Amino acid sequence: MAAPTNTYTSTSAIGNREDLTDIIDRITPTETPFYSMISKTKASNTLHEWQTQALRAGQDNAQAEGDDTIATAVTPQVRLGNRTQILKEAASVTGTQEVVDKAGSKSEMMKQMALKSAEMKLDIEYALTRNSVAATSPRKMRGLPGWAVAANVSSGAGYVAPNYVTNVAQTDGTQRAFTEAMLKDTAQKCYTAGGRPTVLMMGSTQKQTFSTFTGNATRQKDAEDKRLVASIDVYVSDFGTFKAVVNLQQRSRDIWLLQSDKWAFAVLRPWQKTDLAKTGDSDRKQILLEATLECINPAANGAVLDVL
Repeated sequence: MAAPTNTYTSTSAIGNREDLTDIIDRITPTETPFYSMISKTKASNTLHEWQTQALRAGQDNAQAEGDDTIATAVTPQVRLGNRTQILKEAASVTGTQEVVDKAGSKSEMMKQMALKSAEMKLDIEYALTRNSVAATSPRKMRGLPGWAVAANVSSGAGYVAPNYVTNVAQTDGTQRAFTEAMLKDTAQKCYTAGGRPTVLMMGSTQKQTFSTFTGNATRQKDAEDKRLVASIDVYVSDFGTFKAVVNLQQRSRDIWLLQSDKWAFAVLRPWQKTDLAKTGDSDRKQILLEATLECINPAANGAVLDVL
């Protein structure tokens, strides 16, 4: 039925307040698993360097009684390094926008700086997991794929391992389906090299494939609560127990077996927020960080690469 004649309705009213909630919803993924899991250390120059030491293989060591002792060959240290990378974000807000009544925030600048900080964390994770070399103009860090050791990698045809000593990026191989045999083989390679990785880091598609691996277990479902468990989060192998982690920022073709205590985020200039010069009727602020990826010992880690 229609409203009675001359009834004053909301569609005719002029002074009704708008209904706008103070909640601003975000759905963009913000997880940075690699950046979050590795330790934080200090860099003191734009070229951050460290050393690794390897032992020779075990050998027969039986000596004659009374024999003279001579020095044996020395295995020298290897000097490694990476370039620091400057990451920054900035926000500019007009004086008017800062003072008007807003839904969801009291200060537009504070809101924008919070958003820029979250975005820059995603940029850090992206940089840490790229197949990049250490560059100088502009400075750029060598990412995770640049530290792969050929002996600890399962790869597709045509793959060429990186050289982190001479600063050469890897060459990707032909992609193939991810299998449990590849994972077991790589875990064994890492263990033989002396590494003890505990984290499997992969993309979302690879995680679905990983959850189909059977190992030597039989899956069961709980009839009482009507749940079927179709996910694997912990994988127990002959060469260690691995926690599966999904990383949406890394390359989807890479699966990493990581010993997290063999990685560090070396910071030259820590997170800092500064005011930029005022040039008109607006305020500007900048967030900046300068840091690099330190692979304390590349041989401790492994990778299943070139997967679909």
